[in-house]
Amino acid sequence: MRVDELSRVPAGISSGRFFLVAHLPTYAAAAYLLVLCWAGAPGADLRFRDAWRTAAGLGAGEILLLLIAVTLAALVLHPLQLPLVRLLEGFWPRWCGALARAGLRRQRRILRRYRRAAELSRDTPPDAEGVRRAGLADTELRRRFPARGELLRPTRLGNALAALEDRAGAPYGWDAPVAWPRLYPLLSVQVRAVVDDRRDLLDAMCRLAATAAACAVASLALLARADGWALLSAVPLGLAWLAYGSAVHAAYAYAEAVRLAFDLERFALYPALHIERPADLPAERALNEELSTFWRQGEDPSRAYTHPEETACPHETR
Repeated sequence: MRVDELSRVPAGISSGRFFLVAHLPTYAAAAYLLVLCWAGAPGADLRFRDAWRTAAGLGAGEILLLLIAVTLAALVLHPLQLPLVRLLEGFWPRWCGALARAGLRRQRRILRRYRRAAELSRDTPPDAEGVRRAGLADTELRRRFPARGELLRPTRLGNALAALEDRAGAPYGWDAPVAWPRLYPLLSVQVRAVVDDRRDLLDAMCRLAATAAACAVASLALLARADGWALLSAVPLGLAWLAYGSAVHAAYAYAEAVRLAFDLERFALYPALHIERPADLPAERALNEELSTFWRQGEDPSRAYTHPEETACPHETR
């Protein structure tokens, strides 16, 4: 490694993803809470003119220190993005068991409603409009809920991502949770751009929802003594609600992109694994199920791997 490479900013930190997912929500929350503090919170009397004067009177050094502090906070919190998404999916600690059970009951009721709607749509006369309604109802059911009941989760976001894990690659025999990390590095530039763009939007909305919810709690504590001003905490709370709804729709779009990646790019896995390409769809399903079981459980696949030199690496030809 050369000396100049040591001083280079890591690509992940300087990327647009880091700004969108980590920087922007953290800066917005910090600015909101700082304005409340400069206005006099947690005191009883708030003067927002004082907050404006304080902000306008900041020197270059003070602004730089604030920017560094917020950037460091965003950087420290960035590795927690995946646990944060899992939390919003409904993977909660045991002491939240009652809340998880209530969420599951609610999601089961919604699932039954969508299933009834899909069944009624299929029972309509087979005209063009009936076929269209039946197709829309089935599509809505598939993108909102997993096919297997044991994968049902207590939140809308959790079920949208569970449907992704359950259905992406399934028509070809792939188990998406184990196959996707191996397929993703082999995606073409165009497909990866679509996948990354939708994943970034999903992560950004999840981070914004969690940050806004935390900001609402903090602002409620700051405004507890200020008569009438406690209603200001509804602003970040409403933003959290909107961001969560956007995260759910972003999950639908991300799931569509991952399914597209399996449809278009799945054959890139065979040369990368030095395995002969299947001759037809039944053979493809059998091989993919075998590989998925091997990756998931560690069972030896019966298919023999060819020597790496006998098969061109996809990175050399794509």
